[in-house]
Amino acid sequence: MTNLGDRLKEERKAKGLDLDDLQRITKIQKRYLIGIEEGNYEMIPGKFYVRAFIKQYAEAVGLQPEALFEEYKKEIPVAYEDDLPEQLSRVQARRSVSPANAKIFQLLPKILVVTFIVVAVLLAWYFLSKSQNQSTPSKTSNNQNEQIQMEQKEGTAKDNKEDKDDNKKEKDKEDSADEEEDSEDQEEDASEPEQSLSVVGSSGKQTTYELSGANKFELKIAATGKAWVGLKDSTGKFIFQKEFQEGDSETFDLIEDKSAFIVIGNASSTDIFVNGEQLKYEISPTDIVRQDVIIQFTGITE
Repeated sequence: MTNLGDRLKEERKAKGLDLDDLQRITKIQKRYLIGIEEGNYEMIPGKFYVRAFIKQYAEAVGLQPEALFEEYKKEIPVAYEDDLPEQLSRVQARRSVSPANAKIFQLLPKILVVTFIVVAVLLAWYFLSKSQNQSTPSKTSNNQNEQIQMEQKEGTAKDNKEDKDDNKKEKDKEDSADEEEDSEDQEEDASEPEQSLSVVGSSGKQTTYELSGANKFELKIAATGKAWVGLKDSTGKFIFQKEFQEGDSETFDLIEDKSAFIVIGNASSTDIFVNGEQLKYEISPTDIVRQDVIIQFTGITE
């Protein structure tokens, strides 16, 4: 247990509050409150959120967070990371990039259809040519006519056999293509994990969410009306800010950043999507229009 943890615990008991009461007031999970009192910050997802949870704890028991941060600054983890400028450049460079595999899967049905049409046209041309050649009158002798007729019969039987073989091959190719496409769809579905986006803390205009069970962290902000939106890094500096008009949207790949701090000027006109799943506001946008939303990504799921 740390000196800061002792101080917070004493104030909590002086207020006559137990951990269940504090969890109900701050909306912070009980296990994180215990971690703060014991100084076990490793169990809390991210240094930035250690400071945010300590701030909410202090306010709930009547202490001034700024004074605590100054007094116990050696105990509280610093949220700053040296590689944030590099991460910011990677985020901005990847906004418009979409996965190559997704494009291949989208084009595959079109390629199969075009291939099928080309094969059908070639077969039709082949049979039409043979039909025209067979219908041309012959001016040879009777013996030659008989020989030609015999050859035509043999050719017709051979053509029928070839037609059957070609049809069977085409059907086998189509069945094989369908099986491969179904197998790829099943593999894609099996490789896509089921993600969880849950609330771990809420106070005032700020709500903290935890993203788990996902192998990517793609954030999309879309406007249904006029709204100002900003995106901060873990030091509190803006890496993106814009006044949206209805229909505007921005997408960010945050797989290496692990977190997002979104400042929303008009929550009722702003939709947030995480890996395609729409985030549900814990605090009603009609009650509090100006909101801060924090999303903490706990890591890649294999």
